[in-house]
Amino acid sequence: MIRRVRIVLTFLALALVGAAPNASASVFNPKTFTLTNGMQVVVIENHRIPAVTHMVWYKAGAADEPWGQSGVAHYLEHLMFKGTRDTPPGEFSRLVAINGGRENAFTTQDYTAYYQTVARDRLELVMRLEADRMANLVIDPEQAKPELQVVLEERRSRVDNDPSAQLDEQMRAVLFLHHPYGIPVIGWEPEIKRLTAAEATQFYKTHYAPNNAILVVAGDITVDELRPLAEKYYGAIPRRVLAPRLSVLEPTPIAPRRVALESEQVRRPSLSRTYLAPSHGATLRPEVYALEVLSEVMGGGATSRLYRSLVVEQKLAVGAGAYYSANGIDWTRFVFSLSPQESVDLVKLEAGLDAEIDKLLKDGVTAEEVERAKGRLQSQAIYARDSLETGARAIGAALSLGRTTEDVEAWPERIGAVTPAQVMAAAKLVLRPERSVTGTLLPAKR
Repeated sequence: MIRRVRIVLTFLALALVGAAPNASASVFNPKTFTLTNGMQVVVIENHRIPAVTHMVWYKAGAADEPWGQSGVAHYLEHLMFKGTRDTPPGEFSRLVAINGGRENAFTTQDYTAYYQTVARDRLELVMRLEADRMANLVIDPEQAKPELQVVLEERRSRVDNDPSAQLDEQMRAVLFLHHPYGIPVIGWEPEIKRLTAAEATQFYKTHYAPNNAILVVAGDITVDELRPLAEKYYGAIPRRVLAPRLSVLEPTPIAPRRVALESEQVRRPSLSRTYLAPSHGATLRPEVYALEVLSEVMGGGATSRLYRSLVVEQKLAVGAGAYYSANGIDWTRFVFSLSPQESVDLVKLEAGLDAEIDKLLKDGVTAEEVERAKGRLQSQAIYARDSLETGARAIGAALSLGRTTEDVEAWPERIGAVTPAQVMAAAKLVLRPERSVTGTLLPAKR
């Protein structure tokens, strides 16, 4: 059940897109209230089908792990399915399945979420089950130990046997000199191997409390219908005293870095460039909207600068794109990724990327391409509103990161207000060599 950071961030980048072309339109129209124990509750009405998505978000993830216990947040996510005093191991999932629902969970650097999608008349069932494991989880050392092997196998299959995932992991570790964002969510293998049931239990007791959680329900439900159920099942759980969330300052980078990985599994080489960038939680927060527009201008599809120049015109690459997600309590990444034509070496491809970045910084962006980029971003809202999960994920992530529902609802307007000058200011702030890590993935030399 998992949790590749890249997958989660990609989805959330889509989830936070939320507007029709009319920038003044609202996105999900959430309604909120807070239980007496401090638990935030959000309702997103969507009456297209008689179903609901029920999500519980905890404001704790891999970045909150004690030093030397990398992977414990994700390990606990697995153990949350192992039962309580009243619900035997496996019973949670069995009940969801036989009632026609589906469930899963995911862990990121900053939060962990558990969710079920069920028919609206089965909502009370999953609320009862989820509230039970919030308060009464039983972590049996005999059951926890085999689950550690499941986590290790997950790491082997998703990271250790995937050269691109290995490169991404190494580049993160080099990009973040001090911040825990450089530690993989799934954990480093030597530390995963020595995790204990006691450590998972302590993480649970420290962070899994109603006043550190958010309930989001999206679908065929109203506030008046949900409120008594939330009070009945979650409101009865006592709040806990929470330790302040640790704030780690990342030092200012002073030199560009490189990571080169060779593997016998690689058939086609690739090039990536990652820059340390501000997120919604960082001190340079106003730049994030301009960076979202910049990523669309530079690498947002077949009409982007990189694709037109490197793929269509110069024929150096078969694929070229840019990626940026503003999610993060502290910092995040701005990424360029390229795949070369078969006859093109990575040195020449990298020179082409550098030339496009230099051209951007020297000549700037045009008003026309900025407007097109903003329009493409805003138009995705039409699809965002149709999904039960999209709104729940967008709102849950925002609240977990210390933002508000108003921030999500205002996203289209803020994107619409971005100017070419702001895009260039953000580009000059972020696209500096000393803030970068360049990664190359190559076939092993024979």
